[in-house]
Amino acid sequence: MPDDVTIYEVGARDGLQNEKGIVPVQAKAEFITRLLAAGLPVVEATSFVHPQWVPQLADAGELMAMLGEEGRHLPVLVPNERGLDRALELGLRHIAIFGSATETFAQKNLNRSLDEQFAMFAPTVTRARAAGLDVRAYVSMCFGDPWEGAVPVEQVVSVGRRLVDLGASQLSLGDTVGVGTAGQVSGLLDAFNAAGLPDEVLAVHFHDTYGQALANAYAAWQHGIRTFDASAGGLGGCPYAKSATGNLATEDLVWMFRGLGVETGVDLDALVATSTWMAGILGRPSPSRVVTALAPR
Repeated sequence: MPDDVTIYEVGARDGLQNEKGIVPVQAKAEFITRLLAAGLPVVEATSFVHPQWVPQLADAGELMAMLGEEGRHLPVLVPNERGLDRALELGLRHIAIFGSATETFAQKNLNRSLDEQFAMFAPTVTRARAAGLDVRAYVSMCFGDPWEGAVPVEQVVSVGRRLVDLGASQLSLGDTVGVGTAGQVSGLLDAFNAAGLPDEVLAVHFHDTYGQALANAYAAWQHGIRTFDASAGGLGGCPYAKSATGNLATEDLVWMFRGLGVETGVDLDALVATSTWMAGILGRPSPSRVVTALAPR
């Protein structure tokens, strides 16, 4: 099954959003530019969320302006219509929305109930699609929630199905706190297929809290998934889920696919150099095993 895969790089947004020290906007722009130069086909740039909630991304408008024409084609996260307005003003072409599979996280992250989140997303997606924008949807807490525990598969599928029905072209399934295992991944993907969503519409987004992210990615690949979210250097977490540790490191994912003979289009040496550079800016080593192994001493 050596089909090509697409790595959806989230380091610049999901990776940096939880950093306590503000990363200079110039460094963010260089980070994104270097990630693109390393061959990553999709780099999610930032989020148009209110600075009160995610201060690290308060420079979103300035960042996108710095990226110029190239930035117009990079996806950004928008929480609501106000975020969409900002994306439209800048002429951006790809947005993402971020839903929750659980009631508690919907309240904490969106200040909405599980059902109310769809009323918030509906006009955003409708207006975006009418303006010719592509819309991606994330579903968080697909395998477990730190407040509610295990999340019923049928609940996750229901939320995902509703987001696609609103008009999302791709659905990214997130293990926000990193508790999922390979068997659970296969079971959830089977359930989505049974609900009428083929693997081509689905992506996966794993966190490595229990060291299972790479195994989960392999299980998803064996199932037929071909779009994988990952974060350069394993950066990231979630500001509203304290137990969430870093994302699956892009380098580790690329190394695995290289061993499988699967093409990613990514220059691993350039990517390792980029993550090593960013680790220097952040003042700590990268948690990626591959970065640790390959980074120049």
